[in-house]
Amino acid sequence: MQFIGDIYAAKRLSGRPVISLEFFPPKTAEGDKALLEKNIPALRETQPDYCSVTYGAGGSTREKTLTIVDRIQSEHQLPALAHLTCVNHTREQVGELLQKIQATGCKNILALRGDPPAGGEFQATPGGFEFSAQLVKFIREQGGFNIGVAGFPEGHIACKEGKLADWQHLKEKVEAGADFVITQLFFDNADYFTFRDHVAGKLGVKVPLVPGVIAIVSATQIKKFTQLCGSKIPPALAARLDEIGTDDAAAAEFGIEYATQQCQELLRAGAPGLHFYTLNKAASTVRVLKNLGLA
Repeated sequence: MQFIGDIYAAKRLSGRPVISLEFFPPKTAEGDKALLEKNIPALRETQPDYCSVTYGAGGSTREKTLTIVDRIQSEHQLPALAHLTCVNHTREQVGELLQKIQATGCKNILALRGDPPAGGEFQATPGGFEFSAQLVKFIREQGGFNIGVAGFPEGHIACKEGKLADWQHLKEKVEAGADFVITQLFFDNADYFTFRDHVAGKLGVKVPLVPGVIAIVSATQIKKFTQLCGSKIPPALAARLDEIGTDDAAAAEFGIEYATQQCQELLRAGAPGLHFYTLNKAASTVRVLKNLGLA
């Protein structure tokens, strides 16, 4: 399987954006079947460049994450990006997990500090890592992996010093060995452009800064989702979602339209690719990619 950094380099030379898709390990057998037998195959038809698989709070989905990574690579011949967090892991445990990930043929890791279980305060595990930059450095020292990290155009929700301090932490992650950055979802492209101009222009970060995008499927769901992750809903978008209310069909149609326009502007402004938070669904992301002429 390819290193994801090489995919970005090759696509940059060809003038084409990199398309990536994110999934989370389902909690039920029905969810597993829908993801693995229906939605991933449907999205595979759009010919994405790679897929990413999240890692539950506190490492709660560790084995299932690896199973999905393995199936994406073996059944769909797509490079997979396995998430790995600092939470509840010692250095020795991370080293063991890296060996397991490598055994699947996976060469790409998204290194994250991670969320503690049940929304508690983050606490470093004794013998583990306090910051994701430390995790990045450790993975780099082991060798054999391309490493992605998270970026936050609006600043990380837990960074009390503000977004400029958070962006400085991002630079430290890249200096520790990160090969690319995937951002948290956002709805105002101005936030991404400000983030990119500061991180790349003022801080001198040269790796790809990949915007994370989501197609809204439910007004109620996205409001809860953004509260948890710290992304804001711009006033005009919030007003439209209030008008839609609980009509999820209308929300999904609007979400496709909004995401299409957002992606068009991002690509015109030179974004290296688009990372879609699919919520384990295919329909909206497929339609956005078709609207963009990228399916």
